Amino acid sequence: MREFKRTDRVADQLQQELAVLIQREIKDPRLGMVTISSVTVSRDLGYADIYVTLLGENDPARVKENLAVLKRAAGFLRSQIARRIKLRHVPELRFHYDESVVRGHKLSALIDEAVGRGHPPESGAVTPEDGAPEGRASADEAQEGESRGEDGETR
Repeated sequence: MREFKRTDRVADQLQQELAVLIQREIKDPRLGMVTISSVTVSRDLGYADIYVTLLGENDPARVKENLAVLKRAAGFLRSQIARRIKLRHVPELRFHYDESVVRGHKLSALIDEAVGRGHPPESGAVTPEDGAPEGRASADEAQEGESRGEDGETR
């Protein structure tokens, strides 16, 4: 079996070409810094779902506006892709906002906040400030006890 499916190869090529086209060919001032995070192509190569992120813009109104600009430019982008990539049928381009980056930042912030708060230690857990919990000797003390005899002298 092949290492990569044709749809994966077409998706990778579409991602590269679209990144260049959006950056250099679309002159709409409403379009922000768009990054193509991924492209998935249907098995029959009829549709390509393009997932984009916007650099520094997470406002829903700006996201919607940027997606509208990309959807209006989809025909132009498709014709340019047809000139650059040799395909019998160029897939219909469907643009979607990729929320995974924003979701990742939110989760990272929540994790940082939780770590920054410092939760109280669980019962019986060893913390650097407390040393060993009551009734237990630390690892160093246990080693010292093994190297000393019962009378306290070092062997």
